[in-house]
Amino acid sequence: MDWIKRRIYILLLPALLSMAFACSVSYKFNGSSINYDKVKTISITEFPIKSEYVYAPLATKFNEDLKDIFIRQTRLQMVRPNQNADLQIDGEITGYNQYNQAVSADGYSSETKLTITVNVRFVNNTNHAEDFEQQFTAFRTYDSRQLLTAVQDVLIAEMTKEITDQIFNATVANW
Repeated sequence: MDWIKRRIYILLLPALLSMAFACSVSYKFNGSSINYDKVKTISITEFPIKSEYVYAPLATKFNEDLKDIFIRQTRLQMVRPNQNADLQIDGEITGYNQYNQAVSADGYSSETKLTITVNVRFVNNTNHAEDFEQQFTAFRTYDSRQLLTAVQDVLIAEMTKEITDQIFNATVANW
């Protein structure tokens, strides 16, 4: 019995040490690589919905989440869009769609895929080589027996977080 415990300790010790080392590295990363000597301000315009299907709370949720991630994770000062900020982000929500994802044995849809697509234009007035225009997309699937109205607020919250994380990483993380 003692030799079993020793073997378990011998096998688990390297794994635990490597996990502890890996975790310590991730805590040191602050999420952005902004040179605060050059870049001090950011402007983010309101993203309108320009998709065929419009769910008004989507724009509000997305715009709040996008501004919030930059406020929480950087020291940049948020300024109005017409004030020539060092970093400028604007765009539109171009897609809010649902599609049948899977079909059950009885021939009816069993899963529905909800997708949000956002077009983003980024301008770095301190380094125009980093400027871009790009689309970001997130999706979630849900059981087709549920109504979209019953699940969309939760799914939108998850997808807007994912898309705003993607935008943050593409604009200021540079890793």
